[in-house]
Amino acid sequence: MSTPLVEARGVAKRYGPTVALQDGRLTVLPGESHALVGRNGAGKSTLVTILTGLQAPDEGTVRFDGEPAPPLTDRDAWRRKVACVYQKPTVVPELTVAENLFINRQPTGRGGLISWRRLRSEAADVLATWDVRVDPEARTADLKVEDRQMVEIARALSFGARFIVLDEPTAQLDNREIERLFTRMRALQESGVTFLFISHHLQEVYEVCQTVTVLRDARWITTAPVAELPRPALVEAMAGEAIAERAAARDTAPKDAPVVLRTEGLTSDAYEAIDLTVRRGEVVGLAGSSASGKIELAESLAGLYRPTGGTARLDGERLPFGDVQAALRAGVGCVPRDRHEQGLVSGMTIGDNATMSVLNRLGRYGFIATDRRREFADELIDRLDIHAEGPDQPVSDLSGGNAQKVVMARALASDPRLLILINPTAGVDVKSKESLLSRVDSARDDGTAVLVVSDELDDLRRCDRVLVLFHGRVVAEHPAGWHDHELIASIEGVDHGYGISPGGQPRTPGRGERGPGG
Repeated sequence: MSTPLVEARGVAKRYGPTVALQDGRLTVLPGESHALVGRNGAGKSTLVTILTGLQAPDEGTVRFDGEPAPPLTDRDAWRRKVACVYQKPTVVPELTVAENLFINRQPTGRGGLISWRRLRSEAADVLATWDVRVDPEARTADLKVEDRQMVEIARALSFGARFIVLDEPTAQLDNREIERLFTRMRALQESGVTFLFISHHLQEVYEVCQTVTVLRDARWITTAPVAELPRPALVEAMAGEAIAERAAARDTAPKDAPVVLRTEGLTSDAYEAIDLTVRRGEVVGLAGSSASGKIELAESLAGLYRPTGGTARLDGERLPFGDVQAALRAGVGCVPRDRHEQGLVSGMTIGDNATMSVLNRLGRYGFIATDRRREFADELIDRLDIHAEGPDQPVSDLSGGNAQKVVMARALASDPRLLILINPTAGVDVKSKESLLSRVDSARDDGTAVLVVSDELDDLRRCDRVLVLFHGRVVAEHPAGWHDHELIASIEGVDHGYGISPGGQPRTPGRGERGPGG
């Protein structure tokens, strides 16, 4: 067996009484893509901060190529060993690609001034060496997320690092972009680059990784070849118990059930001529790539944006656009796409966040009845199975899964007639995901109309039917029981008349045409 490129043994880290990691272990061989998985709070982030030299372990050792890890103060030595690329790129958007590649180490000429010619030349060499096909003089803000990630990887490789940590790298990518990322990863592996791949999407682990390490409850659980670990066994290792892949199928909403949401000809810059109905007790999914318009459509219905044409009615009444509070009063509850930026106020408590949508019910004349608010927050915490000390705990203390439950609690607190969920399980652990999806089932059973917008097939399997958007139009509808390959083909523009034009661009119907299912 070759010497591990990275090896961590018996790693422990504590923050006061809190044990963030104990008996952390990891052995990564040169040239492999090694997955690190576990539920939120399992210790993954703590282990990564230790592997990248951001903090020292209280116990245990870390070695690179058989040698002890450098001192924390020797940042140059760490940069030559390892780099981390996060789900949100850390490049400076206003700088060019070349400037980002050599930030704080620009080549200089006479008098110590930056040599811009050398900077551009050396940047082009770095990009060419690692087959990163972007213009070194392009402004980084103008790049796609996938290209920004590759610029970060190229920057790390230019320091000499050959061990790259990818932390949820696919979170902001659509299916085609993910496949391109995986293709680039495989090519870099052939060039001697090693990856630690962190993802909540277990299918990605099976697509791109050779080995997987599981952490649970701040401990190492197992390391195994991916090919020898079936998905149910991996889920059980992560959760500590077997979790059902899918609840038993149920009857769809009656076709004569009242229509709660009806849109006619709804149009904006992101979508066009959307005719959509969601009935009482029905769960409808919206699928599509990141450029399909599905998220913009959902956000319009939630009051975030004002369409340029068409109408939407909720129980026959016109739905207000461009006003979130008006949409809330009309009976719309929403779990937004980003819980950090749109869903939570980090400086507030769990109770404050969970009850924000129903303050008018918790007091009179502009005053909040504190006891009523606390009692209602306790009910929501229990109802959503939020693992917390109580409603007065800062929401910033929670793991990703529990924080998302708080966002879901607020959306449900107002007893909405229409519940809009945008990527409701993004970035949460397996058990929290199942808990959140069970709330979708409960809302459906209670007669709520539910609209689920997601890139996750598991989320969409909870739907009675799934509509696929492609370049802003509904092009297909899949009833419950669809196969993965059928839905993915629709998402990718296959077999519904949206081919590739002679010029190489996606062909969409002209104005006045409709794709199937529209």
